Amino acid sequence: MITTDDKELLAKKGITEAQIAEQLDCFRKGFPYLKLYAAASVEKGILVPDAEEQENYLSAWNLYKDGDSRIVKFVPASGAASRMFKNLFEFLDAGYDVPTTSFEQNFFQHIENFAFYDDLNEACLNITGKDVRSLMEEGNYKSVVAALLNVEGLNYGSLPKGLLKFHKYPEGARTPLEEHLAEGALYAAGKSGKVNVHFTVSAEHRELFKMLVSENLKHMEKRYGVKFDISFSEQKPSTDTLAADMENQPFRVDGKLLFRPGGHGALIENLNDLDADIIFIKNIDNVVPDRLKMDTVTYKNLIAGVLVTLQKQIYTYLELLDTGKYSHEQVMEILQFLQKKLFCKNPEVKNLEDSELVIYLKQKLNRPLRVCGMVKNVGEPGGGPFLAYNSDGTISLQILESSQIDMNDPEKKAMFEQGTHFNPVDLVCGVRNYKGEKFDLTRYVDKATGFISYKSKNGKELKALELPGLWNGAMSDWNTVFVEVPLSTFNPVKTVNDLLREQHQ
Repeated sequence: MITTDDKELLAKKGITEAQIAEQLDCFRKGFPYLKLYAAASVEKGILVPDAEEQENYLSAWNLYKDGDSRIVKFVPASGAASRMFKNLFEFLDAGYDVPTTSFEQNFFQHIENFAFYDDLNEACLNITGKDVRSLMEEGNYKSVVAALLNVEGLNYGSLPKGLLKFHKYPEGARTPLEEHLAEGALYAAGKSGKVNVHFTVSAEHRELFKMLVSENLKHMEKRYGVKFDISFSEQKPSTDTLAADMENQPFRVDGKLLFRPGGHGALIENLNDLDADIIFIKNIDNVVPDRLKMDTVTYKNLIAGVLVTLQKQIYTYLELLDTGKYSHEQVMEILQFLQKKLFCKNPEVKNLEDSELVIYLKQKLNRPLRVCGMVKNVGEPGGGPFLAYNSDGTISLQILESSQIDMNDPEKKAMFEQGTHFNPVDLVCGVRNYKGEKFDLTRYVDKATGFISYKSKNGKELKALELPGLWNGAMSDWNTVFVEVPLSTFNPVKTVNDLLREQHQ
């Protein structure tokens, strides 16, 4: 089944035949739904710190930042923005020439409010000899959209979101990349004033990202009084997954195996390669202008304070257990901490002797730690916070997507639909153990949490394998804590018209 050409391709990608066999097995067997205990809520697993606790957490983070630890802000930025312009692509293909849908009308009615308007105007002049207003007045709306989306114009239909102009400022428009630099300056600067920001990008756009950075770096450093250390990486070819046909055999195009990117879960490898103590993670499109950043900055500092406070206690407990000099009361105290502060429960521990309990506690405490912001559910699509069963029988906090939940089970469906909070991708991660050694993050992935989607290639149906998501199954075996954060910290841009919302003006 595997040809000589296949072996050459696998070697080039860094994928083994055993991995291929494992992936084909996933297509044949599918993935099990996760067993749910309950939707997480303020009553079950989501912290809402009071004013005094907030002050303590903010102080803890400020104190930590003054140390020698390396803090990195990690931003997945490789996704193309084509979905953001789906409605405008449809308008270009439509059988009519004037804005007809409410989306199209809204776009053109407020076109001058977009941060990219001046660039679009220039592109229209270069291509047609007429500006945006003139084209609209003569009913030539499609030329305006073509100048925005197509390669002859701004090429926004093919660029990643990180490179698009989102927000207006007196000195010029800013892209999400620049907004993330500004954010990093406000909560992730160490005592030396250095801000480490890492973007994952696609190979084809890497040079454009680097160019944008070189054009804006000095101005951003001067404005925020910091020094930036900006790095980039790409999704590894070894994390691509094999496509399968409807009979679960390898899908081939002209005799060659077809591989597809494994989804954002592949980025656990990029995360693992970072030299860091603490890593912030946030999506590229969830940014606001400076005038609205205060809530974001406050709550980033807060969740980081929760993380370093918990981490300090975990380190103290593990060092105590290492000495072998502990009392039964201390062991019980550590168990209470695991259950009450880290929300990790095991119905079986009541039957364990102290010596067995200590082995269990060491295993559960000595893991990567993440604190995740959760916002109140307002019907936005996305994953949610749950208490779920793990393969070892324990119950812990997990972020789950709808595809991981059995929607044919009325009880599970109700849990998902009635969830009080959802995941805005707002994480801070502790990735070193109590001895200062880096965790190997690839060891904490639950491989049974991938999922299969259906696509097509050259008119033929195929099955695509998505790796466990970065903040879902890829972090399944981490210690996880959820903290409620305000909705004002979540302002994603899913369609171009989202940029017309007050939060992006």
